[in-house]
Amino acid sequence: MKSNLKRVLFSMLCICTLSVSAQNTITTPLVNQAGYNLNESKRFVCYGATDGTPFYVINTRTGKTEYTGEMIFNQGWFTDFNPRTTDEFVIEVKGKGRSVPFWIADHLMEKESSKLAYDFFIDVRGSEDPVHSDEAHVYGGGPSRDQGAFGLEALFEVLYYSSNPALFDNWTEELGSKKTPDLIDLMLWHAEFAYNHLHFNGPILTRHGTLGYPGQPRMIYDYWNTLDHLAPICAAYHTFLKPYLSKEKYEAYRKACLDNWEKYDRHKVVRYWTYSVKWVDRGFQEFNEMGNAFGQSVFSNLFMYLCEKNEPNGNPEKFLKYAQESAQDIIDNWDFNNPRHTWWIRNAEHITPQALEFFLMVAPDKAPKGTREKLAAWANYIKQHCNNSWQYRSHSETEMAHPATKELGGAPALGGSLFAAAKLLNDSTLRSLGWSQVDFVFGVNPIGAHLGNKSEERLAKNGYWEGVENGWPDSHPNGYGKLGSCRGTLDGTPLNGQFPEMKGDSRQGGKDNITGNCYATEGWAISNRGWMATITFMTLGDTQLSVTDDKGSLITEAKTGDKLTISLKAALNINWDKKDKGWIEVYCDDGNIQRVALEETGNNTGIFEGRYAIKKEDIGKTLTFKYGYYGFGAEYKVHVK
Repeated sequence: MKSNLKRVLFSMLCICTLSVSAQNTITTPLVNQAGYNLNESKRFVCYGATDGTPFYVINTRTGKTEYTGEMIFNQGWFTDFNPRTTDEFVIEVKGKGRSVPFWIADHLMEKESSKLAYDFFIDVRGSEDPVHSDEAHVYGGGPSRDQGAFGLEALFEVLYYSSNPALFDNWTEELGSKKTPDLIDLMLWHAEFAYNHLHFNGPILTRHGTLGYPGQPRMIYDYWNTLDHLAPICAAYHTFLKPYLSKEKYEAYRKACLDNWEKYDRHKVVRYWTYSVKWVDRGFQEFNEMGNAFGQSVFSNLFMYLCEKNEPNGNPEKFLKYAQESAQDIIDNWDFNNPRHTWWIRNAEHITPQALEFFLMVAPDKAPKGTREKLAAWANYIKQHCNNSWQYRSHSETEMAHPATKELGGAPALGGSLFAAAKLLNDSTLRSLGWSQVDFVFGVNPIGAHLGNKSEERLAKNGYWEGVENGWPDSHPNGYGKLGSCRGTLDGTPLNGQFPEMKGDSRQGGKDNITGNCYATEGWAISNRGWMATITFMTLGDTQLSVTDDKGSLITEAKTGDKLTISLKAALNINWDKKDKGWIEVYCDDGNIQRVALEETGNNTGIFEGRYAIKKEDIGKTLTFKYGYYGFGAEYKVHVK
């Protein structure tokens, strides 16, 4: 923990730092205030530092310089500095001062953010009762306050759990059964809400537009999207939800999807479905953040395909065809030069690349020709637009960010898309760029602040990121959804005029604007959804699993009586002062699945081990040791002679 004295000193620094205007750029070193993951990209920004200026990484406990480097393009890189310690460090740039302290640790960002990422979705529910929620008094009529059913919470919660399942066994105290991970209880809550509102189209409070196609009767409530919540739950029933979801419930959810799929246009890409009256995007929108995202149908149809593959009377090929057609639509029509397909749709933008990425994760041999190539073209587009000191995805050559509205769907969500693309395209520069987006969230931005406000309410309920000194200077606590006190909320992001490249052009507008310096709006579920997606895909390509014999040698064959050692490197190290626990599953080609418990090899090692003894019934079979689901995690195969 950072000391109380340090907190006071850096709170004073925060007041000075955050009082700057767009015309007076922060020139001290700006770091990820929590810190950096071991063996991952590490960088900071010191705007105005000339190329070649020395910088020093200093241990705050010993006062010793442990790494030196030179500035280039306002940035300093120290990726190859990987100390195994719980000490903190600061950056000093010659003539520019020092940064706030930070850690460098094993899977630090997952330790900092994994629980907060779903705590937010616990706090923002419109009701504790998914069946009898009163939509008329929930702004936008949704399962989460201040939105409708377009948040796709259940879908992204299924992905989140699949990316690092053993981690969530650590937290079981907030919802439902005290033996069930809170994250599973939460996704089941969202599924039950969706099921009980399949046909709801009743009164709700005011919203920023109406729903449905031009010339057709307008929908009051976006009930079509309820099926996009249920589809991933139906797929996950066959993967990890059977111990928690009754067969009766599952059958009801599946029937709801099958009965309404085409009727609700879930089989295709939906265009021009939302008529917006919001000042930032008036009129019918081809795609936007309110329920018709480009790529949404790829996700939902793939989940139904994965579900139906497990049913004797299933029709998986139908849903695979729908998913392929939807992916082909993206391949043919996703136009990076059309802002309506990219930054204009803000919080929904991340869904398009992640949908193509998911296809390549779960059914790479069935994805349409050109899927990988389209993803690679998108990656090149992103690289070109991140060629600035902040590595922030700019709008164009003349505009860094929107001049008047939040872009919380930008950097917080972009990291996830880049992490996935890095693995699928085998491009390490994309992973580094993904970490730059995480750093932007944690203070490597022109304001020098974490994008979440560090309010007393959030601190009181352990709802803020440990070790972050400077939170977003403004918040909007009492908007329609009253989300200001919710744990893990993101509040704002720099506008165009606050980037020094824009020379102080600080045009702002819109009724959500708080001050002339730092724009904040009420936290929103689909802003935080994008951040949760980044934590989800962060693990992709990072998890490592191996199986060795008693001599410590990697093996691919074993015989009866052999005792194998399973070793897992995953983001499970959440306590630095004790051994954490984990597990993997062993899949036999006869359909049998066993779970093997693992324990960390020592305090803060980040390596988890367990033992598996080969049995007589394993003879002649192939065992797949596996961690994670749907293309996440890692696996290792051993044939038993």
